[in-house]
Amino acid sequence: MKIKLLGSAIAAAAISVTTMMAPTHAYSADFKCSTAKLIVPWGAGGGTSVIFNIFENIINNELKADPKIQVVTIPGQGGNKGAKEAKKAKPDGCTLFAIHQSAIVSFLNGRVDFNHEGFDTVAQLTSTPEIFGGSGQAPWNTFAELKDFATKNPGEAKAGATFGSTSQFMYLLLEEKTGMKFKYIPFDGTKQRMTALLSNTIDLGGINVAAARKHMETGALKAYAIAGDERSKFLPDLPTLKELGVDMTYSLDRGVMAPKGTPKAMIDHWSKVFKMAAENESLKAQLDAKGTMVQWRSPEDYSKWFAEEYKAHEAVAVKIGMYKK
Repeated sequence: MKIKLLGSAIAAAAISVTTMMAPTHAYSADFKCSTAKLIVPWGAGGGTSVIFNIFENIINNELKADPKIQVVTIPGQGGNKGAKEAKKAKPDGCTLFAIHQSAIVSFLNGRVDFNHEGFDTVAQLTSTPEIFGGSGQAPWNTFAELKDFATKNPGEAKAGATFGSTSQFMYLLLEEKTGMKFKYIPFDGTKQRMTALLSNTIDLGGINVAAARKHMETGALKAYAIAGDERSKFLPDLPTLKELGVDMTYSLDRGVMAPKGTPKAMIDHWSKVFKMAAENESLKAQLDAKGTMVQWRSPEDYSKWFAEEYKAHEAVAVKIGMYKK
């Protein structure tokens, strides 16, 4: 009897291991590819590509999803070159598109003639509060000093941004909220902007938690405020804008979309796959180290969120003269 029970236990364990290692078939969908392309419309090494590389690793190597995904970076035009490629792709479930509020801002400033409604929503995945950072040699040590200077000396503080993107929009919003005025220096992506900050070519630019922690310790960068609802646990001494008297929050909320007309079964498949990845403890730990939190929304809820986010951005864009209805 003991031998029989032992054999049954071994068999059960084998079934369990086999189940764990089996590819993830979240929904029944007829895919014509073994690997789906996930277009990231910014350069390799930037915040968005790093985050989606983490998802790629978890989905392929731990979930063993079928189809797999492969991150393909298509930088250029402030994210719009990759967006155009994604929009014209076949709606066959084999092309996905990494997105955030740039889809809204690029439409509002007239750089593209489509916005988030040109795609089908798959899932919202993460949220990363923006940090207003500065070069280590910038003459201001506090947000109050920066505000005083940029108010009294309009256009003299040099802020690096991708023109017409979220990296510029958050500074435009800060101007509208405070009366500060900046001189904008164009960069095509996060990596180039970071290089300029570290070489003191520009005074200001958006930075992330990982960069702030690493370079603040050496004095290569400064951080003036975080545009979140609360302080980062990794930078507990960095105040929020709200604490400093500016009623403003701004974060990059990243998610995945698919070309318009992608069958619902395929949307459901990918939504389920990304949900399982977002619940993975290893992924959460890796995102945590980047100062990014999981913020999951289903296709339906993500669509509603984007509609509300569009209205909020449109109102600001109209007020500052970026968008004329």
